Amino acid sequence: MKTLAMISGVAAAVALLAGCAGGPSRSDAEYRQLALDTIKRDFQAKGQAKYDRLTADEVQQACNAHANNPPADLVLKLTGAQFAGIKLPADNSYLGDWKEGEKIAQSGRGFTWSDKATDPAGGNCYNCHQIGPQESSFGTLGPSLLGYGKTRGNSPEMQKYTYSKIYNSKAFNLCSEMPRFGHAGALNETQIKHLVALLLDPASPVNK
Repeated sequence: MKTLAMISGVAAAVALLAGCAGGPSRSDAEYRQLALDTIKRDFQAKGQAKYDRLTADEVQQACNAHANNPPADLVLKLTGAQFAGIKLPADNSYLGDWKEGEKIAQSGRGFTWSDKATDPAGGNCYNCHQIGPQESSFGTLGPSLLGYGKTRGNSPEMQKYTYSKIYNSKAFNLCSEMPRFGHAGALNETQIKHLVALLLDPASPVNK
């Protein structure tokens, strides 16, 4: 989540520079580097927002370099590594409190320079998904999750899958735009369990 907005900003900057630039045409890679150089020049490290947020990891580099469609062998290698890095709960319990999960889904706080690094962040789930039936405003970047557990069931396997997907979506879809909440340390184990409950608990409004 911390780097997603920055990487998206790079993509937007590339498009802007490409549209406004005159003279000899440049390659996408050159525009991307120009955008990165511009961001690095103007970025001001403050609070917990440090320069490391400008650095794309191996997965992000691969997706950027191949327009979100890396070669199959590279996808297999990188998704395997991402999947291997998922840390499942030691107690083999995946369901928390759906009411707490709703609070996390509603909250978009965290990771700005003015937030304390020790304060828990929100998931900001409604920014990309429809989740509860009462929501009149939600994002559509991700699929609707309304009825998620009702249609998929609440089996141990589904609980484990849902936890893993929230922990690191790129283990399942390398160039997914969903943040790697657990992998990036954006949400802790307890918070992810609460979100799993929000999606799977039959008592959750998601499944009513």
